[in-house]
Amino acid sequence: MTSNSDADRLLSWRDQFPILETCTYLISNSLGAMPRAVYDKLHAYADDWGSLGVRAWGSAGWWDLKRTVGDLIAPLLGAPPGSVLMQENASIANAILLSALDWSDTRRDKVVVTDLDFPSDTYSLQAMLPPHIRLEVVRSADGITIDTDAMLAAIDERTRLVSTSHVLFRSAYIMPAAEIAAKAQRVGAQVLFNGYHSVGVIPVDVTTLGIEYYIGGTLKWLCGGPGGIFMYVRPDLLPTLNPRITGWFAHKSPFSFEGELELRDDIYRLANGTPGIASLYAVQPGVEVIRAVGVEAIRAKSIRQTARIIAAAEAAGYPVTSPRSTETRGGTVTVQPPHAYEVSREMLKRNIVIDYREGAGIRIAPHFYTSDAEIDRAMGEISSILSDGSWQSHTQRAFVT
Repeated sequence: MTSNSDADRLLSWRDQFPILETCTYLISNSLGAMPRAVYDKLHAYADDWGSLGVRAWGSAGWWDLKRTVGDLIAPLLGAPPGSVLMQENASIANAILLSALDWSDTRRDKVVVTDLDFPSDTYSLQAMLPPHIRLEVVRSADGITIDTDAMLAAIDERTRLVSTSHVLFRSAYIMPAAEIAAKAQRVGAQVLFNGYHSVGVIPVDVTTLGIEYYIGGTLKWLCGGPGGIFMYVRPDLLPTLNPRITGWFAHKSPFSFEGELELRDDIYRLANGTPGIASLYAVQPGVEVIRAVGVEAIRAKSIRQTARIIAAAEAAGYPVTSPRSTETRGGTVTVQPPHAYEVSREMLKRNIVIDYREGAGIRIAPHFYTSDAEIDRAMGEISSILSDGSWQSHTQRAFVT
């Protein structure tokens, strides 16, 4: 296989990512490569703090930064300005949103989830749901996909909320978002999608879907690092949300420092306390790069390169625990060669940066800056590690990234 012209064009961005000079980086599904411009952005943060002190809240725009960065991300969601607010992590964002929903309709007594959702999302639900609300778990038959008919059947007139991943973290299966949204709308339920494994590698349009809520992060495909969680709320719903997890940033008169909380009418209604400003500086270069490259171009290259991984795995006889179909496959391919854990440790030793998930295998995630040669090297090293026996030096299990 050879790279097409579009793939070659995207490789022109490689020099913007320092880590690509030192290793074969195939783990953007876990932590995207850091753009070189982050150094300058964090320096600018230090300069603003150092020179302006407390005046930076106004002069450097710190007070509005949670919305400013949200507006930078919004086009990648197909969301309008003012509908996306940054939060500190997804668990906090989930908790704020769940605390804000009205659960008083006893006729709607369930939340629909799947057994392949990221566990932290389920933990938030378990901790935050009122006693009369139950979780209905739609279970996977193969550990890779969720049956669409089973998912849609679970969404009925008793459903208050559907909370699930847009792309499943273990297998990179793309959930049928349009069908889920349409069924929820027909029965009067609401939808919350986790977009960690979707935004930046597949096209997303929350407006076309008509969904109510979308929470994701810059950590992975947006190359923005930790601390950049985006929360989308459909604008017409803001007046209906009354968060119990809140703080002074959500107050209409935050500097009155007295009286009862009067929530703002805009997206800052879902703010809480003082944000981590440094991370809001750091996340911006990655988002700007993704917008410049274009998600459609990223998706086209991702489809081609993930197919290349699958072809190599099948040629070597390794099971693939990700979808074969391009329509339902996200940006990651998980392969399961013999001794997958031990092989993954040796790959890391050889400076091929991937990760391993118990029960799934080795996750390999090319991004727009990945060359075909790097994919071929990674797949070739798996065979080499198995044939030369070097995997046997890693039989002692360590913390799995």
